[in-house]
Amino acid sequence: MQQLTGLAQTIAQGVSRQGIGLHSGQTTQVRLLPAPAEQGRYFVRMDLPGEPAIAATLAQLGETTLSTALRAGEATIRTVEHLLAAVATAGITALRIEVDGPEIPLLDGSAQDWVEAIATVGIQTLNTPGPTPLILTEPLTVQQGDAFVTAIPAPQLQLSYGVDYPYGPIGQQWHSWQPEREDFATTIAPARTFGFADQIEQLRTLGLIKGGSLDNALVCDRDQWLNPPLRFANEPVRHKLLDLVGDLSLLGAFPRAHIVAYKASHQLHLQFAQALVQAQSKGGSSTIPIGIGVCP
Repeated sequence: MQQLTGLAQTIAQGVSRQGIGLHSGQTTQVRLLPAPAEQGRYFVRMDLPGEPAIAATLAQLGETTLSTALRAGEATIRTVEHLLAAVATAGITALRIEVDGPEIPLLDGSAQDWVEAIATVGIQTLNTPGPTPLILTEPLTVQQGDAFVTAIPAPQLQLSYGVDYPYGPIGQQWHSWQPEREDFATTIAPARTFGFADQIEQLRTLGLIKGGSLDNALVCDRDQWLNPPLRFANEPVRHKLLDLVGDLSLLGAFPRAHIVAYKASHQLHLQFAQALVQAQSKGGSSTIPIGIGVCP
């Protein structure tokens, strides 16, 4: 993973992908385009009057049920986490993301297609300082029941994640990832989203996962996977770690810390990110570049 330090970076040229949104079930096209450093990472709803822009920052946070959405006024964009994980770990600090619908397509359920799309066009370095990562000076934890996200001061970023599901094919799993030692593109990005067969109908009655299928999500019942093989023995927890990376990208730069999450959700990931911002505003010499992503 390229670090978000030093000079700002954008994509070298435009690239596009098209697919079905997990929750909306709508087919949308996404175009990734170069952007000036000062504009940061932002989405543009090309299908709405005036083509409203939505900055990829915590300030624009919207709904967090089973995905992460961003909002600017009446304009929203949903399920941004996989794309943003690929963008942020590529070291891209400025990017215009044009979308012709309300949701980023799920593609194969992972971040792999986005990583490959970026790799095909490359990265352009901009002659402007990039965002500065937060250097954590004391532990920070957010908790909800037995679920938590905690950060411990560390010289470099490390993410560890644990899950515990009452489904035999998953059960308890842990995975730890250090960007300095392991490539996001090969160890985390290919991990696909997953779901449970006995929850599908309930979620669809709530207007969710309309675009989910055995082609873009791993599905299991209490005893077995319905669509093997898995890409990793612990693919579910690696995907949860992928989601955490995408959610933390809304900070503008990843903190220098060992972040440990257990049984967490998008909501808890983002409450943790907000707590980091609040803790930093109360003192300390480091600042989170929350202003990155100011749209044109």
